[in-house]
Amino acid sequence: MTIKHSTEVEAKAIAAGKDTSIQVLISAQEAPHFAMRKITILPGGGMPLHTNTVEHEQYVLSGRVKIGIGGEVYEVKQGDTMFIPEGVPHFYENIGDEPFVFLCLIPNKEDKITIVDAASG
Repeated sequence: MTIKHSTEVEAKAIAAGKDTSIQVLISAQEAPHFAMRKITILPGGGMPLHTNTVEHEQYVLSGRVKIGIGGEVYEVKQGDTMFIPEGVPHFYENIGDEPFVFLCLIPNKEDKITIVDAASG
């Protein structure tokens, strides 16, 4: 069993994103089936259209974002949940004036991100 405070976990910039960072709160080495990540997107920041090789279960802790999932666009806020199946193109754009913070749970499998060319996707 592992107990720690999120402030004890280093936040690292996500290279593909703009003003976006990740904290791996529970890693694949700490839990047998799922990893838990905390993502923070600063105002004006976001993630480009991309796919992942694993599904995402997400819960919004604070802020507002425009999220595109499989061609549909939604606005989500604190308390909302999102499910993104593996391989489905999606993007995030912080549309608020505070950080958008969410938990993202993924299965303990390799998670390869692929940026989708907006002109072709």
